[in-house]
Amino acid sequence: MIMFYDNYIQKDLSDISRKLGDKNKQFDEKTVLITGGAGFLGYYLSYYFMHLRADKSASVSVVLTDNFMRGRPSWINELESNFGQAFRTIMHDIIEPLPPEIIACQPDYIIHAASIASPIFYRKSPIETMDANILGLRSLLDYSVARQVSPKPIKGFLFFSSSEIYGSPDPQFIPTPEHYNGNVSCTGPRACYDESKRFGETLCVNFVRQHQIPITIARPFNNYGPGLKLADGRVVSDFASNILNGEDIVLLSDGSASRTFCYIADAVHGYLLVLLSGLPGESYNIGIEKPEISIKKFAELFSSVGQQVTGRRSIIVAAESDDPDYTVDNPERRCPDISKARSIGYDPDVALEDGLHRTLLWYQKFQLLR
Repeated sequence: MIMFYDNYIQKDLSDISRKLGDKNKQFDEKTVLITGGAGFLGYYLSYYFMHLRADKSASVSVVLTDNFMRGRPSWINELESNFGQAFRTIMHDIIEPLPPEIIACQPDYIIHAASIASPIFYRKSPIETMDANILGLRSLLDYSVARQVSPKPIKGFLFFSSSEIYGSPDPQFIPTPEHYNGNVSCTGPRACYDESKRFGETLCVNFVRQHQIPITIARPFNNYGPGLKLADGRVVSDFASNILNGEDIVLLSDGSASRTFCYIADAVHGYLLVLLSGLPGESYNIGIEKPEISIKKFAELFSSVGQQVTGRRSIIVAAESDDPDYTVDNPERRCPDISKARSIGYDPDVALEDGLHRTLLWYQKFQLLR
């Protein structure tokens, strides 16, 4: 029995499978390598692939790699126990040369999610963040080139970029389309993440042009949901922690910046579409267009949802961060144009209030993922 499932996640996985339909068959008898698999995205992707295996939609295997710098989550042990050799874990820091175990598994699909994605943490480890997005990526790309002349070439390679590559967009480019070139500082406190993701995209595009590697690029926009650690340092996990601990919701800014928030099940459907149906060398925004909501309004909505779940309503208070760079280069607005992703079948449909409700219920049940 899989402990980390609950009714909501089971429904999420079934919904993704239903939306992908026959595309799931492309994973049958295939191996997927997920780098940085112990993180938020790896959690949902791993469970999705094992869901396909469990319900016999596709006999897919997963090789998960991570350096476990923030610990080894219990759910990984559980999947290993339930699925044996179909779910294997290799401890590996992606900035180091690929070990023989990874090379020997000959993955059909590579999903490169190894990166520090939370601003709190990547500002503390800027060089490690850049190395994962550049050196780690280059290592995987070189490996993919070598595989092109083998009897078993790579079928697909998904690079997780970021909406951060747009910086703080000019208002006329909101919602922001993929062709917008961005307004990004190359020396600010967020530059280690923003610029290394931008250069990562440059690497990917040129490996497509020069070596015809089937690489596609996803640009996530504020994903949230089950699997995101409460100690992650992003706004959803911070507010959820406040609510579940019976505390005030603390705003460390004036709350005027606005975002759209995309529930993880919708996002994972989008990422798998980009991997399976995206055009090589192309980038795709994966998020949701509305509601675009200020952080203050978001806190009020989350407080209301929290009252439904816990019976307590958190008060919203303002405070100053101890980090002087907390809001430096933080975009005022972030809202994607997802028409390009819609053209390959993407259709996010989980309402924000519903997604927050599911997320809080999951946190209540599985707070051991702190």
